[in-house]
Amino acid sequence: MKQYLDLLQLIKDTWVNVSDRTWVGTRKIFWAQMKYDLSDGFPLVTTKKTFLRAVIVELIRLIRWETNIKYLVDRDVRIWNERPFQNYLKQNDLEDKFPKYSDERHEKLDIFVASIKKKDVDDPFVIKRWELGPVYGHQWRNFNSQWVDQLKIALDMIRNNPNSRRILVNARNPAQLDKMLLPPCHMFYQMNVDTTNNKLHLQMYQRSCDMFLGVPFNIASYSALLLLLAKITGLEPGTFVHTLWDAHIYQNHRDVVDTQLSRDPLPLPELHILKDIQTLQDIEQLERADFELVWYTSHGRLKAPVAV
Repeated sequence: MKQYLDLLQLIKDTWVNVSDRTWVGTRKIFWAQMKYDLSDGFPLVTTKKTFLRAVIVELIRLIRWETNIKYLVDRDVRIWNERPFQNYLKQNDLEDKFPKYSDERHEKLDIFVASIKKKDVDDPFVIKRWELGPVYGHQWRNFNSQWVDQLKIALDMIRNNPNSRRILVNARNPAQLDKMLLPPCHMFYQMNVDTTNNKLHLQMYQRSCDMFLGVPFNIASYSALLLLLAKITGLEPGTFVHTLWDAHIYQNHRDVVDTQLSRDPLPLPELHILKDIQTLQDIEQLERADFELVWYTSHGRLKAPVAV
């Protein structure tokens, strides 16, 4: 993971200091690219404790094209909680009463999350308050709400037309952006089949890249996606190429980034899929327990607030 740390350092050394929609402010650079050969190990960041459970649960949610965060809440994954909660506060003129990053806000959010766990997925409260709209997985599997399954089409092409240059899945749909709680950051991914070496490669383009919190998660998520798609198409996982456009460090993440950069990376682990999967439907049924992470050692946990 040295290339990830090198990119953090590059942003610190050559940064442009700008404001952003969160009003937190960022240090940023434009355009970078990292490549991870999965034969070298699974690229899970080791300079801080990285929790694979959230990565796996979120990835399976995307493949299932679940758009309500109850799927995550029921599995104790918190990564999307802030977005619908912020939307609720805004709609009810409560932003001043529960200001960002305050203890009062965290307590109120915890109450809301606990209430979701007690309700069914079709409960009006869950549907109204915790729906994200047609984001990510919805576009992957039901593009523009017209039952266009881009992921299935891509898999069919991998199997039947592996030399195609059109094997891609697009999450950005301008026709439905106004219905999404947050426009997609990781916008599309494209696959290439190396028919000589029987390998599947995957590139993902990300328009907005939170280098401390989001990017380690994105690296692990798309590397796991590559493992899954290679397995059900009978190919070996090759290289995950991560193309980043606006790569930034939030101003309130500077201290933890300094701590992370002071740590030496450790050897990469391996990620094994324990179940015999052959179809997209098989992937949809997977849970965290169906994956085994071996030989993962890391430095201690580092925490920072999510910019909303």
